[in-house]
Amino acid sequence: MKTRKIAFLLGLLLLLLSYCTPSEDKDPARLYDQIDKTSTPNSLTTEEQKKGWQLLFDGKTTNGWHGYNLKGFPDCWVIENGVFTTTTKGGHEDLDIVTDREYRNYALSLDFKMMKGTNSGVIFQVAEDPKYKFPYETGPEFQIIDQANWPNPLKDWQICGANYAMYPPKSLPNKPIGEWNHLMLVVDGNHVTQIINGVVVVQYEKYVDEWKKLRSSGKWANFPDYGKFDIGHISLQNHGTQVWFQNIKLKEF
Repeated sequence: MKTRKIAFLLGLLLLLLSYCTPSEDKDPARLYDQIDKTSTPNSLTTEEQKKGWQLLFDGKTTNGWHGYNLKGFPDCWVIENGVFTTTTKGGHEDLDIVTDREYRNYALSLDFKMMKGTNSGVIFQVAEDPKYKFPYETGPEFQIIDQANWPNPLKDWQICGANYAMYPPKSLPNKPIGEWNHLMLVVDGNHVTQIINGVVVVQYEKYVDEWKKLRSSGKWANFPDYGKFDIGHISLQNHGTQVWFQNIKLKEF
């Protein structure tokens, strides 16, 4: 009888603790709303800090970043007026930058701005190894591109907001050239959500039949390690055109 009473009390205690401890909110819409779009660039509000957001770029230094497969930082990236930007050098190996840390489940928030003809992207779940030349050989890419002024015809899976060479965007909510756009990427286990300016442009489930079919056909048929990793670095791409990034924030689950 005494044993039952103890078990009951322990169960009640665990139940109360579950109510007192807030569960991690992974809903993309709610995560998007947690970001203050009007705050000082490259800073965290008190509320964002309470929600678990951290800065990945302080607006002043390259701390937390390095060149892909490099120990240092490539000179084709510079910091100007609190913004990460590329020079017009690019399109060759060793020019993309990646986070020092690897991440598994998280929400990434950043602002980006394009020039006429910009081509860039945010690549995630990236493996770093000398046998790879580029981050895109291993990680999916959230495409950033000014398709209206790109010199060559593009397929729907190449335009802005696409999960490059996999899933085309459902809509095109990006702002005109020269204006800041807000990007959010949510990686929750095998579920990936891509958002531009508050609009969900891509959602997919990794490893389902549809994903496997897309991954095994087209461009990635020649890249055996594409999509293979569930934990990895986050990369900003230099494709030889200028792009600007600021307010790079991340929340881990």
